[in-house]
Amino acid sequence: MTIRHILTAVSAVCGLGLAAAAADEIKVGVIAPFSGPFAQYGIQYQQAIEAFQSQHGTVAGEHEITFIYKDVGGVNPDQSRALAQELLIRDRVDYLAGFTFTPNALAVGPVITQSETPTVIFNAATSTINKESPFYLRTSYTLPQVSAPAAEWAYDQGIRTVVTTVTDYGPGIDAETAFKAAFEAKGGEVIESVRMPLSTTDFTPILQRVKDEAPDAVFTFLPGGPPTFSYTKTYNENGLREAGIIFLGTAETEEINLQGLGEMAEGLQTVYHYSPAHDSEANRAFLTALSELHPDAIANWASVGAYDGVHLIYEMVEAAGSDGPKAVEAALGLKWESPRGPLEMDPETRTVIQNVYIREVALNAETGLLENVEQGVIATVGDLGWTK
Repeated sequence: MTIRHILTAVSAVCGLGLAAAAADEIKVGVIAPFSGPFAQYGIQYQQAIEAFQSQHGTVAGEHEITFIYKDVGGVNPDQSRALAQELLIRDRVDYLAGFTFTPNALAVGPVITQSETPTVIFNAATSTINKESPFYLRTSYTLPQVSAPAAEWAYDQGIRTVVTTVTDYGPGIDAETAFKAAFEAKGGEVIESVRMPLSTTDFTPILQRVKDEAPDAVFTFLPGGPPTFSYTKTYNENGLREAGIIFLGTAETEEINLQGLGEMAEGLQTVYHYSPAHDSEANRAFLTALSELHPDAIANWASVGAYDGVHLIYEMVEAAGSDGPKAVEAALGLKWESPRGPLEMDPETRTVIQNVYIREVALNAETGLLENVEQGVIATVGDLGWTK
């Protein structure tokens, strides 16, 4: 029996009266880590959802929107799938969202295809995820979307040799592949490509190896959280900056850990799709709403991915209610102004087309805080890792 059949049977058992009473409520299940070393993701998702609802209310069309949160802990695809089934069958949610890690997102593909449940990815960034089900939509980014522009920009700055160091799982491999292809297409050379186990906590041997290779730059990707802090700290402490090896990254100077890095972070360059320092009315409104509800909240890519994910869900609910296929159809080609800039849901890849920014860490003289300052923009970039 498929999940769609189970849901139909549950509805029948509940009776027409109960179904009518609940018809105006749309439930959204959010699967994310709320405990463990990556718990900050779940906290940021929930904070951003609450910020959106404080600005736009809890009603879309004629439907009251309710969010139900489930803790997956960390990288745990079996638990992710079990939670999705629980949300669909017991909680009878109409939409799913969240999904920080690629394995967790991939695990629910067959489930959401059977149940025809639109599933909005707030973070997981491996390009191929969306090929696994027509019900995936992504409001974050993919690694090729930022890594290929990073490579092209690096070459244009005079960088000719690079060592890539990435975490050895889907997003890291995506980042390495896209960077290498784009950099070599421009005429650059990737001297070595190092893939680091997901469990790596000591980056000293790896960065010493990079230092010995003496490239013009080192490009890296790691999952957000403790690994990015440790890697960036090790880059400085092991003298790569002093050796003239330029740091190139994506989210490695993310805002949760940025102040902890201190002055060693100043001048580090990344290519990414969002910084809370982005200068726009939409971003200021988002940050104001977030800080009013959660004064200690720190916005980063996780926050904006969830915030835009809720926007997308509201648009789908208004257009199609709980009809999954119609909701996805309504999302394709949708355009809106995000705190990060203009977005469009690509009808082919079901990942947002967005601006990518060249950023450099600098000290804000007014606040005394470090921030990722936008130095340039590469406009309207789609998922460069998508192939037919």
